[in-house]
Amino acid sequence: MKTSLSWLREYVELPAGITASELDTALTNLGMEVEGIVDQAATVTGDLVVGRVLTIEELTGFKKPIRFTTVDVGRDAPQEIVCGARNFAEGDLVVVILPGGELPGGFKIGARKTYGRNSNGMICSSAELGLSGDHSGIIVLPASLAEKPGADARPVVGLDEVLIEVEITPDRGYEMSVRGIARELATHFGVAFTDPAAVSASGASSEAPHPVAIDDTVGCDRFAARVVRGIDPDAPSPEWMQRRLVAAGIRTISLPVDITNYLMIELGQPMHVFDLNRLKGGLVVRRAHPGEKLTTLDGVARVLDAEDMVICDETGPISLAAVMGGETSEWQQGTVDVLLEAAHWDPIMVGRTARRHKLFSEAAKRWERGVDPQLPLVALQRAVEILTEHAGGTVDERILDIDHVVPPAPVPLPVGLPSQIVGLDFSAAKITDLLTRVGCAVSGTDPLHVVPPTWRPDLLAPIDLVEEVARLGGYNDIPSVLPPAGSSNGLTPAQRQRRSIGRALAENGYVEVLSYPFVAPSTADALGLAVDDPRRSAVRLTNPLSEEEPLLRTSLLAPLLGILKRNLGRGRRDVALFETGTVFLPHLAASAPPALGVDRRPTAEEWAAANTIVPAQPWHLAVVLTGDLDPAGWWGEGRAAGWADAIEAARVAVAAAGLLASRISVRAAEQAPWHPGRCAAILVDGIVIGYAGELHPSVVAAFELPKRTSAAEINLDALPAAPVIDAPRISTFPAALIDVALVLDRAVPAGDVRSALAEGAGELLESVALFDVYESEQLGSGKRSLAYKLTFRAPDRTLTSEETIAARDAAVAVTASRFGAVLRGA
Repeated sequence: MKTSLSWLREYVELPAGITASELDTALTNLGMEVEGIVDQAATVTGDLVVGRVLTIEELTGFKKPIRFTTVDVGRDAPQEIVCGARNFAEGDLVVVILPGGELPGGFKIGARKTYGRNSNGMICSSAELGLSGDHSGIIVLPASLAEKPGADARPVVGLDEVLIEVEITPDRGYEMSVRGIARELATHFGVAFTDPAAVSASGASSEAPHPVAIDDTVGCDRFAARVVRGIDPDAPSPEWMQRRLVAAGIRTISLPVDITNYLMIELGQPMHVFDLNRLKGGLVVRRAHPGEKLTTLDGVARVLDAEDMVICDETGPISLAAVMGGETSEWQQGTVDVLLEAAHWDPIMVGRTARRHKLFSEAAKRWERGVDPQLPLVALQRAVEILTEHAGGTVDERILDIDHVVPPAPVPLPVGLPSQIVGLDFSAAKITDLLTRVGCAVSGTDPLHVVPPTWRPDLLAPIDLVEEVARLGGYNDIPSVLPPAGSSNGLTPAQRQRRSIGRALAENGYVEVLSYPFVAPSTADALGLAVDDPRRSAVRLTNPLSEEEPLLRTSLLAPLLGILKRNLGRGRRDVALFETGTVFLPHLAASAPPALGVDRRPTAEEWAAANTIVPAQPWHLAVVLTGDLDPAGWWGEGRAAGWADAIEAARVAVAAAGLLASRISVRAAEQAPWHPGRCAAILVDGIVIGYAGELHPSVVAAFELPKRTSAAEINLDALPAAPVIDAPRISTFPAALIDVALVLDRAVPAGDVRSALAEGAGELLESVALFDVYESEQLGSGKRSLAYKLTFRAPDRTLTSEETIAARDAAVAVTASRFGAVLRGA
């Protein structure tokens, strides 16, 4: 919202010496965000003076008419100035900027030779000074002007104005007008306010000046119109109106249109002007028929929606109501008979229509925030008066006013509620005084019954009134007190588990990332998912951020691989990333969910039916890694990350979740997008919770990643709750270390062999770890050697060599009977 300080002063008696800083503070405390307060005098620097044209010489031989003038600017000698305008004569008073000055937009003025003559300065137009959009000629000042040549021209042309721009919150539409801001400032400073809407306006007549019918009184609950005939179509808008419209950021078009824009800024009531002679028959206000078309004033042919409100004549829609008029009925050059319309439209309808058609007009911005329904007749009366004053014409005394407006309902306000919410002591008298200042009618004792004014559609509930009391009472007076801390059980077990997992992976060199949960339809093919893979079934968003990624992820890997590719493209070579987040697994429901309204809470049955289509959203963990896990250097060679590191990352995550290593097992598996020969299933208590290993070469190629890139993904929701673990008893007796190398079939998993050793070794076994894998033709075809380090310890004594060897032999015996293993070298 843009306006000028002088315009505001017409309706509020602001302190005479108010500074920009004081005005900024006042507007901010009233809840408006001040975008800027600009002293317009500073937009033109240097000498801007009144000048009198002494001589004019017409220059010929050029493509356009050029004049060489001498102008008295109050200096010792007249200034020579070349000018292309022709709307002035010798003896006229004009506005001159002298060399060294600068016009808005950074246009610097100097002395130069042009068209064969010297030109020292410029004779200015309104457009060049930023006062209007009129480029037709330079400013010719009234001959009766008291200022003499050489006097400062800024106050003469209105460049002594202070311009104000504020951002209005969506719930305070009344502030998008001079009337609203002036009322707020009057309340803040406690000064007099003159309501520009407090004018005498006649009501509806028995006959209408033009037939109008409203088919939908929800979308349009008030429609008023007046007719003026025989106006001067060439009558210009007065200078003061043009200046104020330009200050408000609105382009001047014509007198009738400018009047409607002027009153929209002043009162907050958007209006529209129709060419009466271009209307075919009576007007009908209704919802659009699906598929109807309308070419709006911006020249765009629009396909209408059934929710849009339109104004129609016999030819069909001629205006997209409350948003933008149509080409077929707009005012045009030569229009002499006009129909002025002022209505009241449903804010929700207007907001949806504006967004649907991407038409955020000044009118639509006000309608979607709420407009005073009592303004139409006032706005029409003002419009008729200004129009006939400057363009003549005959006013049709008949007045149309179809009024279905519902008066504001009283809002009960418990007297103690503002004090309870705000933290300050507000008495009933204080509350009544504050609310009365903004136009509310307050009655009763406790609760108070508050009837909001018609221009405040945002005051609907007691909490809205509490906010108003806090705002008017002064936000700065509200103490800064921390809210009382309520009782809390702290983090949930699942939250603690996820944080522990993230901390463990970070400590192991992984970097946490966050990705958008949106994927492209081609992602399933890039991951090599089978046709019947349930992960191919993804939820499609109705209104996605990007049409290229309209699906919700069913796996964390695709977005994570995209982040890995981006890091590689930025020059990183050794990358290890992890992410925890939800995936979305849809339920393929056969029936559509019930349509739920907002007039009541859904029943238990409706809620259950609606949730049948909500996708399952388990919490997953995914890791990806490529490059060297251990960097090379002077200390020796590095080690490249591989499939085993992805498996180990899964083990680290599960262990960090509080589960003992004995409950975790790994076995060979085949699962996209992993390499079928280098993929492992991760099991907890025998249940598969995820997969890890090296990615399939086709997946690596699809995502343009290095060879041997590895990854893991596990379902954290599938992890059992961490048990309560007793503190281990630490034995002070020495450990006995024995290594065993077993020769067995290459197909036997090393993890199964480890489990068999642990089972056979008994209670004395403290740990078992694989430390070597050896393959050779000397071992036999299809054979390999697995070497394990066994650690034995007793809690109450030092083990003898006989006890240790017996435990080792028992462990080897189990592997021999189960897998046919033999001790290497035996």
